Amino acid sequence: MVNISIWITDGCMASSALTLMDAFSIANLWHRHLTKTKAPALFAPILVSDTGEPVTAQGNIRIDAQGSITDVGQTDCIIISPIMPDRDRPPKNCGVLSQWLKKQRDNGALIASVCTGSFILAQTGLLDGKRATTNWQFAALFQSFFPKVKLVAEDILVEDDNIMSTGAASAVNTLAIYLIRRFGSQKLASICAKAMLVDLNRRTQSAYTISIPFRSHGDAQVLKAQKMIEQHFSSIASIDAIARDVGISPRHFKRRFKSATGDMPLKYLQKTRIEAAKTLLETTDKTLEQITFDIGYQDVSSFCRLFKQHTNTSPSAYREKFLYRVL
Repeated sequence: MVNISIWITDGCMASSALTLMDAFSIANLWHRHLTKTKAPALFAPILVSDTGEPVTAQGNIRIDAQGSITDVGQTDCIIISPIMPDRDRPPKNCGVLSQWLKKQRDNGALIASVCTGSFILAQTGLLDGKRATTNWQFAALFQSFFPKVKLVAEDILVEDDNIMSTGAASAVNTLAIYLIRRFGSQKLASICAKAMLVDLNRRTQSAYTISIPFRSHGDAQVLKAQKMIEQHFSSIASIDAIARDVGISPRHFKRRFKSATGDMPLKYLQKTRIEAAKTLLETTDKTLEQITFDIGYQDVSSFCRLFKQHTNTSPSAYREKFLYRVL
C-alpha cells in the first residue's frame, strides 16, 4: 500500500487537496478492476495539518485533517497544497513542517508541491540548488524570494532529486497521474487519465502564459515608451524612434528600459504583438496572414516562428486550443 500525506493549512486551495483524494480513490477502483481481486487499496491518501486541527481553506471552506504531521510515522509521498502568496514577503517560517519534510525525505519519501505550494517548499530550503516550477503568474515573485532555486517556469511538472513541483492549480491532475504511474503502473495511469479526462501530453505552461507589463517602476519616460508600444505596436518602425520620442538617446534607452521593466524594448514589443495575436486567434476567424499584418509583421513564417518561441506552440494549435466555440 502506498501511503500519501497531503499537507493542508489555513488559506490553502481546497480544490487541489480534494482533487488528489478523488484521483487516488479512482485509481483504487480501477486497480481492483484490473487485478480482478478484492485486494487492499493500492493508495492510502490522508489529509494532514501541522497540528491535526481542521483548516480554513480559500473561500472559507473548512477541511478536516485526518491527523497531524507528527502522527505520520513514515510515508511514501508528501504533497504540499498551494497557498495564495503574499507579494510583500515570503511565507512565514515553517520550522515544524520543514523538520518533518527533511526527516521523511531522509527516509526516502517523495516530496511534491502543487502550484504555489512550491513557495512553502522553497521556504524550507529543500529546493535550494534544484530545478523547480510554479504557477506562471507568480514566477517572477518566486524567483525574487528564492534566487537559489533553479526556476523552470515554463514547465508544468519538474522533478529533481526526488522533489517534484507543478505549475498552476489544474496541474494537480498531471501530478496525480504521474504518481499513479510511478507507484502503480503505466496501464493504471493511462486508464485513470482517460477516466479523469487528463491530457498526458501537456508539458508546458507557455501557451497559457499572459504577458503582464510591469509599470510600477517610477520611470516616467520609460512608462511613456511602454504606453506608446502598447498603443501603436502594429506601426512601430524602430526602437530608436521610440527612444527619440520620449527624449532618451537610443543607447541609454535600451539599458534604462531593461532596468525598469525587466525586458529589452524589442522583447517588450514582441511580447505586446504576440499578446495581440493571441487575442485575435482566440476571438476571430482571421487568417494567419491577416493576423500577421494586423500586429505589425510582414512575413507569416517569421511570425509563426516567433509565436512558437513565446508560446511553445504554433498559432494554429493555439487557436485550436483556445478559440471558444459555442457547443
